[in-house]
Amino acid sequence: MELYIRRFGPIEEARMDFGDLTFLIGPQASGKSLSLELLKLLTDRQHIISTLRNYNYILDKRNPRNILECYFGDGLSQLFRADTAVTLDGRPFSSADLSQTLIALPASGRPDEAVFYVPAQRILSIAEGRPRNFMEFDTSTPYVLRRFSETLRVFLQGGLGNPDTLFPMRNRLKAVVRKDIQSSIFHSGAVLLDASSGQRRMKLEVDGLSIPFMAWSAGQKEFMPLLLAIYCLSGPPSGVIRRENYRLVIIEEPEMGLHPRAILSVLLELLELVQSGFRVVVSTHSSTFLEFVWVLNRTQTLSPERFRTAMCSLFGLPTGGEWAGQLFDGLPRKSVHTYYTGHQTADGRVVFKDISSLDVFDDNDDVAEWGGLSSFAGRASEIVSNYGE
Repeated sequence: MELYIRRFGPIEEARMDFGDLTFLIGPQASGKSLSLELLKLLTDRQHIISTLRNYNYILDKRNPRNILECYFGDGLSQLFRADTAVTLDGRPFSSADLSQTLIALPASGRPDEAVFYVPAQRILSIAEGRPRNFMEFDTSTPYVLRRFSETLRVFLQGGLGNPDTLFPMRNRLKAVVRKDIQSSIFHSGAVLLDASSGQRRMKLEVDGLSIPFMAWSAGQKEFMPLLLAIYCLSGPPSGVIRRENYRLVIIEEPEMGLHPRAILSVLLELLELVQSGFRVVVSTHSSTFLEFVWVLNRTQTLSPERFRTAMCSLFGLPTGGEWAGQLFDGLPRKSVHTYYTGHQTADGRVVFKDISSLDVFDDNDDVAEWGGLSSFAGRASEIVSNYGE
């Protein structure tokens, strides 16, 4: 799956070949989210337009910018310029294609959705301990957040079988990952659904305290909608989420608010999604994910047994057991790509660069310094070496 973008928003040029696992790194406002939202629009435009129509949005067949505003947010149709060029797997796309999609869309039925999108603003999907419905947001909110929140709401209502406990759940996560999350994020607490207010709302019970969602730590609040997204895509089948239709999972900044140990737990879940057959795309500011890729690049020629041992050692996990094989076996054969979105042209526009080798000896600083994520650590080591006592 290859996406090509030219002169779209802040992006001068981007060419990304999405592998089994793909990472995007770069500064804020460098086009990561916009490029991924565009990818979803190209892939799922029938489902998106159908959803907007079902929620009674007024869509103008003669004005595709109206659809762009409903998708990206008020005022953002100007992302598409007269000289914008976009292709997906070699097929060109223009905003006029949205009008044609709207015209051709049947009046009934709902097209399948192929991209499961977890946005960076996911904490806004939870209001007072419950997922918000689609129409609680206005059109200034990106579609991907509205859709994500509605997906969680529907899933929580009918996809889990009305449980009293959301975490820990034995049938949704591998025991080793569940234990890691419990120790690093919820600190032996349990996330329950409390209906005493007349609505089922999440609360955290830990050390004899019952803590409402708004009083959770920032990391716990950031993690909970991500955990529910993982539940949607793993564990027993759900009647309300047709996960067999999803080909691509996009997760923005999964590290937000989390301790490095907790980030490793999230990474293990990403690997499980890859092993389950999903293509996974992650935008991130954390060096932890690239450190994993760097190790993977340099251990992929090991024998399966040694590779599995190396991965268990990297994650601080016990070796052996069926779970280790399920998580790590076959990973060296997966395609893993990394792109840096912060390389600027003379006029300040961004060009995406493929830095997948992560070769610290590369002559190109964007590659050698992993898009700037490793540069401070390198300077810190140098200072200690030169000046430390």
